[in-house]
Amino acid sequence: MIARFHAKALAEVPGTRVVALVSRSLANAEKLKAELGLPCDAYADLAPALARKDVHVVIVTSASGAHMEPSVAAAAAGKHVVVEKPLEISLERCDRIIDACQKHGVKLCTIFPSRFADANVALKKAVDAGRFGRLTLGEAACKWWRSQAYYDEGGWKGTKALDGGGALMNQAIHNVDLLQWMMGMPTHICGLTATLAHERIEVEDTAVACLRFAGGALGVIQATTSVHPGLPKTIAIHGDKGSAVIEQEDVLRWDFLPETDEDKATRQRFAQKVGASGGSSNPASISYEYHRRQLADFVRAIETNSAPLVDGREGRKAVEIILAIYQSAQTGKTIKLG
Repeated sequence: MIARFHAKALAEVPGTRVVALVSRSLANAEKLKAELGLPCDAYADLAPALARKDVHVVIVTSASGAHMEPSVAAAAAGKHVVVEKPLEISLERCDRIIDACQKHGVKLCTIFPSRFADANVALKKAVDAGRFGRLTLGEAACKWWRSQAYYDEGGWKGTKALDGGGALMNQAIHNVDLLQWMMGMPTHICGLTATLAHERIEVEDTAVACLRFAGGALGVIQATTSVHPGLPKTIAIHGDKGSAVIEQEDVLRWDFLPETDEDKATRQRFAQKVGASGGSSNPASISYEYHRRQLADFVRAIETNSAPLVDGREGRKAVEIILAIYQSAQTGKTIKLG
């Protein structure tokens, strides 16, 4: 499914074209090629695609726990690498991707398109400008719904080996990334997880976590695929001089001392409801616009020999937080990072 998002996004990124599709099932690659009218070749193996001189970038959209092998192979072949979230499902596998790209001198990007949404960019700008005063509380909520059929239809969904986790690792990782982008990496994490609304899965469909950040601020994460019918995701940042709450791409609160004309303009700009569920109940309903923006940024990084906005080390951070939540839930202990 996510490969389709990337192909559609690339059609709108100047200077790029899809020259090869690779799938273990050649029929799947041919199907996507026909569906999108892509003038490219299809392969059932990665090696012949990597041997092509006209392949400069490889985008890895396989199951989460199968990101490392094609990423490392692509880096060894001298290709730049884009990896869908999560970068991988263990820190060791994340580091092997990062190290391979560094060793072979290629660029690496982890897909976190929420960082490219206008409202989130405005929020990050406000944080960096110190508009909140002292940060006191950060909240990330991804209270989504997935049916039992969602888990039953795929051979990898809901498995520890390839999904790496459930509502946190697969769905809420975008909000986890946004929270640490705004607040910085936490120093202490404690969490609880449960499987409450689904059967035949090895991972959580409900999770909560409490965090402490380096500056003393606290944080809360909520993640589910068990909340029917699925609610819009939210990110909220609070401090002693301001509060902002973003639901999906809508600003629900934007209050600062002192108030500025720009604050009024921000509220007006983002006050209109976007009307999209953002994947709260149907993963296919997510827009590919922010994938387009992130892929365009990666092209910029290649052409200017500069860093992409979300590189491998940035992508690793959300995985580290989520794994610490899992460790805390398993051991009943508060996990100290760093």
